Amino acid sequence: MAIDVNDNSADLTLRAARIADTEAKVLRAAAELFVGLGYSATTLRAVAKAAGVGERTVYVRFGTKAALLKRVIDVAVVGDTEPVDVMGREWFQTSVTAPTAAERIAAAARGGREIMQRAGALIGVAVQAEAIEALIAAAAQAGREATRDTMRLFWTRMAEDGLLPAGADVKWLGDTASLLGSPHTYLLMTQTLGWDFGAYEKWLRTTWTRLAAASGNA
Repeated sequence: MAIDVNDNSADLTLRAARIADTEAKVLRAAAELFVGLGYSATTLRAVAKAAGVGERTVYVRFGTKAALLKRVIDVAVVGDTEPVDVMGREWFQTSVTAPTAAERIAAAARGGREIMQRAGALIGVAVQAEAIEALIAAAAQAGREATRDTMRLFWTRMAEDGLLPAGADVKWLGDTASLLGSPHTYLLMTQTLGWDFGAYEKWLRTTWTRLAAASGNA
């Protein structure tokens, strides 16, 4: 009996779509509960109920609450479930290829704002969990290092393309910008100053522009 390859392919596609839909429901429900209740009060059972799926489905897919929070944050940072990291995203590519320094800084500031809009509150939850979850602590440290590496690449490209003052200290720029653009700085600003996302983006754009101008004297 001949096997219909097309039918088999269609079945696999449908199954993949169902899995993706289930994951999306779980991630949305988890994000809402983590932000609304905090890390400790959120349970996998509650997430499953809110997502409208079986509790076993959540356990099989994610295993632990820490792994679920990590996945929620990873997806929120980049904006979707596609296997493309921050450096591969369109806004970041614009930030390292645009013809002027102003355009690059604007793209980077916009990208920083969008990440905080999607993931800022969730990263605040991760701060709560770091002390008790080794997985979250390790992921948080990896995130800090990734922010540093991203900023170092951003400023290195600026220097290579002749968009910084002569003698600019690229390492100082990268390290300083990574601290200023970190989620912890964002959380501190919103808690202390009550800034909205527009104010945050403007601050990033203004601060990085001034950093660039001062980098020759760093």
